[in-house]
Amino acid sequence: MRLSTETALAMLRRPSDNDTLGGRIWRARDAMNLSVKDLANQLGVRGDTISAWERDRSEPRTNRLFMLAGVLGVTPAWLIAGIGDAPKDDLSNTVSGQLRDQLAQVKKLHEQTGKAISALEMEINRVLQDM
Repeated sequence: MRLSTETALAMLRRPSDNDTLGGRIWRARDAMNLSVKDLANQLGVRGDTISAWERDRSEPRTNRLFMLAGVLGVTPAWLIAGIGDAPKDDLSNTVSGQLRDQLAQVKKLHEQTGKAISALEMEINRVLQDM
């Protein structure tokens, strides 16, 4: 696959990911919800090898790097240099969903508290009028 000069320059101008190769491998594996053992089995390597890659203690060979990119659903360019799109992380959606649920619950409690305060004020006024 050949890229035009303009395409290559455009790719280089995009903001790159400042993480390390190991950090990107970990993030992509995490986004795919794969354990170290699952990824190792798919690539035909030991779990210790995956751990070493993720900790930047060693780097995968070229053939494994391309296999790794395929299994993790990212481009080799993103794994190597952080160029291109990072994997979509379900964690951000999960966290934002949980926060929305909590906000809805707090709003409901706020509304109930307002009603309780109004009822209490009315009861105090009624008691004071009876005195």
